[in-house]
Order: sequence, then C-alpha cells, then structure tokens
Amino acid sequence: MTSGASIETARAACIFLHGRGQSAAQMVENVLSRVAAPDVHFVLPEAPKSAWYDAKAVDGMTPATATQLDEALAMVRAEVVSVSDMLSGRPLVIAGFSQGACLAAEYLLRGGRADAAVLLTGCRVGASETGLPETLAVPIPVYASNGDEDPWVPLWAWNKARDAFLRQAALVHSEIFPGRGHMVSDDEIKAFSRLLSAIAEGRDLPEYTT
Repeated sequence: MTSGASIETARAACIFLHGRGQSAAQMVENVLSRVAAPDVHFVLPEAPKSAWYDAKAVDGMTPATATQLDEALAMVRAEVVSVSDMLSGRPLVIAGFSQGACLAAEYLLRGGRADAAVLLTGCRVGASETGLPETLAVPIPVYASNGDEDPWVPLWAWNKARDAFLRQAALVHSEIFPGRGHMVSDDEIKAFSRLLSAIAEGRDLPEYTT
C-alpha cells in the first residue's frame, strides 16, 4: 500500500512498518492520516500473517526468531532498494510502530541504510540478550518514543535500543510520555511530522544530538 504524495512529485519517501496484528490500512488510518507531510510518499509493506516474527519484544533470541527476523529483514531491504531506485537520490526515511519499530531498529543496527528513522514504541528484537549486532551505516537522525508504562515495550528494553543508536553516533531525539497507552500520541505525530518536513526540505534538526 502507498499513501501521501506520488513517488514522482514527492521530495522524500518513508517506508512505514506496521505493528503485530495490524495492517498497512490501519497504519494509514490511525497514524499517517494524522501526519502533516504533504511532500512525502509513504510505502507500507505488509507482513505475512500480520506479524514480522512470532516473538514478543522482551523475549530472548531463539533460532526460530532469528530465522523469522532474517526473513523480515530481507523484505525490508528489498523494499528499500525498490523505493530508493524510484527516488533517484531523494531522501528515504524508515519508520514503524511497535513491532514495526523494532524491525526498523534491527534493519538500521545491522547496517541498513536510510536518511532518518522514526521508531514509535520499539526496542531490539531479543531485547533481553547481550551482544546483539550493533552497526549503524551512517549517523542519521533517529526519533525514538515510548510510554513510561507501555504494556508491550518496557522502558528498559526501549532504553537499550536508544542507547545502541547513541553508541553508534546517531543523532537521537527521544521522548518518554507518562501514562500513554500502546498507541501513537499527538505529540509523537507532531515530532514525526517535523522530522519528515525537515528531511524533505533539507533542514537541520537542532533537537537531535549524540
């Protein structure tokens, strides 16, 4: 599914990855329809069986999860290549919500390329493990957000992902929202919109720091 500006007229593109049990259409309705980014073309791949992998955010890495993650990452990489070919040098953002944000984080921290990232309530896959891969291709802006009592992605797991990006010299702007449920708040939508506009227009993001 695609949304927003056409690929021909867009000044930037965003690949948006949905959460567990969700669909591209739900992400357009619940998230992207609220984002103010008229110059951005959105591409929304869909996971087989509505999930990128079976494990929960806080589960350890198992051989089965590793296999499913590799398959999901292959889908993301193929999508990035396809969209990048059509963009002809215009910037590309990778973003996601919940399990989609986790997958986007893994893509980037395993050397995947993008010009910026928006991670709405995400952590590492296999968050309880140590020694997870941690290689960021380039130091890009990363917006990372979470609620302080999110029932699916606890703060300790979210912190580990954020800290991995900081260690890799990403330009991070992170926000924790007290009492926010497992959803995307209006403040997160505003931050998402600001990042997309800045990337499309080639402007700096002064609140993003290492």
